[in-house]
Amino acid sequence: MKITPADAQLLSALRENARASIAEIARRLGLSRTTVQSRIERLEREDVIRGYTVRVNEEVERGHIRAHILITVLPKQMPAVVQALRGMPEVRSLHSVSGAHDLVAMGVVPAVADMDDLTDRIGAIEGVERTTSAVILSTKFER
Repeated sequence: MKITPADAQLLSALRENARASIAEIARRLGLSRTTVQSRIERLEREDVIRGYTVRVNEEVERGHIRAHILITVLPKQMPAVVQALRGMPEVRSLHSVSGAHDLVAMGVVPAVADMDDLTDRIGAIEGVERTTSAVILSTKFER
């Protein structure tokens, strides 16, 4: 999978608004509609674009508690821990990272007590050695 600079621009435009019309994206990128459509189809076919999603306005979840939950996993337990976390709808994303922790989860819940419960449930997963949480105060930007 080779991503060209034009593909990168197209992906950036789609990250900002995946519902924008092909014509709108084409105007923005200075390309023809046919070119944009064929690039999108190729990127989907090559599994570069795996799907489209919804980004909810922060105001909709105003008052919800969001936190990065840093997770340390015991050796050889990663697949089971990832599977258990996948089953928790409050965990919006999960990233494998380098450093003192092995995973970083994004947790979103309605109240502080719910975040306490979520971190307890994560900590109780077999193979999780330790968790540390960092509550998000605000989002400066998101792509």
